[in-house]
Amino acid sequence: MGREIKIFDTTLRDGEQSPGCSMNLEEKLEVARQLERLKVDVIEAGFAIASPGDFISVKGIAKIIKDCTVASLARALPKDIDRAWEAIKGATAPRIHMFLATSDLHMEYKLKMSKEQVLEQATAMVRHAKQYCSDIEFSAEDASRSNPSFLYQVLESVIEAGATVINIPDTVGYSTPLEFFELIRGVKENVSNSDRALISVHCHNDLGLGVANTLAAIQAGADQVECTINGIGERAGNAALEEVVMNLHTRKDIFEASCRVDTKQLYPTSRLISSITGVQVQPNKAIVGANAFAHESGIHQHGMLANKKTYEIMTPESVGLAKNTLVLGKHSGRHAFEDRLQSLGYALDKEQLDLAFEEFKKLADRKKTVTDRDLEALIHQKQIRTPQIYQLERFVINSGNTITATATVRLKKQEEVVEEVATGDGPIDAAFKALDKLVGIEFSLEDYSLQSVTEGKDAQGEVIVKLKKADNIYTGRGLSTDVIEASVKAYINAVNKILHESEADEGGES
Repeated sequence: MGREIKIFDTTLRDGEQSPGCSMNLEEKLEVARQLERLKVDVIEAGFAIASPGDFISVKGIAKIIKDCTVASLARALPKDIDRAWEAIKGATAPRIHMFLATSDLHMEYKLKMSKEQVLEQATAMVRHAKQYCSDIEFSAEDASRSNPSFLYQVLESVIEAGATVINIPDTVGYSTPLEFFELIRGVKENVSNSDRALISVHCHNDLGLGVANTLAAIQAGADQVECTINGIGERAGNAALEEVVMNLHTRKDIFEASCRVDTKQLYPTSRLISSITGVQVQPNKAIVGANAFAHESGIHQHGMLANKKTYEIMTPESVGLAKNTLVLGKHSGRHAFEDRLQSLGYALDKEQLDLAFEEFKKLADRKKTVTDRDLEALIHQKQIRTPQIYQLERFVINSGNTITATATVRLKKQEEVVEEVATGDGPIDAAFKALDKLVGIEFSLEDYSLQSVTEGKDAQGEVIVKLKKADNIYTGRGLSTDVIEASVKAYINAVNKILHESEADEGGES
């Protein structure tokens, strides 16, 4: 079987830092639960000192996760480390993850510190963190552009001070696989106490080599790899977790290593992240893209019919794409519905299941056949419990190519029912303007996207809207066989998130 590689997921920290990928507390908790089902080894829950919201979410995740280590990022500063510990101290297995740059470029222009100062601070801060927590990870930021001899010196010193994991990041995605292989091998050979700590890597994808560099590091002896679902992250993103994992799973002969990840949870996890962030996976994306297991060429189809191995090196089922011939419709019962969800890799509690089944019945009245993709879209809508400050009562649209579009929208807020009328450049614009009048808060529409969940005239439309208030982006999702209804629902969903966050901020951190 070979070595077991630790999978460190940073979707909730580095992934969330990418533009348009911010999540609220409920969404972060749902992602953390799914990552636990995926069986990653470490969940980096956030950067506790970054904001009150980050602190609350890290603390919340630390409380609910039992089967993974929960880490918080911190700069190599006492106040950051203290705050990180305050957030994660309730975790079953807490880890403080601190970073300090070691490249000449970063030390001179960003830190404005000498090598001696960096060495002293890195060592002192590991000792400071060690008083709180036994599991300490130290990251040498911009390691791939650091002077190797100085990097070895810093790593040796922090291990001596108590670091249990040393992380070698390719922070700006500059390295190539052969270079990175040699860097990791150099750490193993030249850091005298490297056997006392796990060697981790964190590769960015600026040159499209994030996964390749990560795999090269594993071959050089790395023990832990840091990655994100769908490869989301700063700039061009991070090494994609699903690609790293399936390389280990499919090419055991080359890597001679494995990991504990439940590969059947890869596809559901990918879909959850796409649904929450509103960032769709490209169709030709490896492992989880819509075309990853599609075969259109006649030659390919012929080979597949003869023997699937001719053009399929892994099965759809191995990543959680279930092949199920059972048809669901309006006469299907709760047991069949629940069984299908389980086969798709979704674990819902009773309340979530009740809500999902109710929505399934409504959908089945509109559609003759409910597909797996319909169910996935429906589940992602219902898994996140965004408080329903405003609820849609009804809307009426008058539109055509010879009249000005007019929308009448009625909302319910607690026991109060409010209604407004507006005109606009088309039915959706009119509906959004009516909603703006009703909610009475200042924000701007940054993005609107509509895509079909399935094929056919009765397909559901999934709408993603992104509203900007101050410097924050709020993603709203709506789903319906009526695209205008889906649009209205998505807009209301985003507005509810804005209002819910405002109420949470007023309530403080407790």
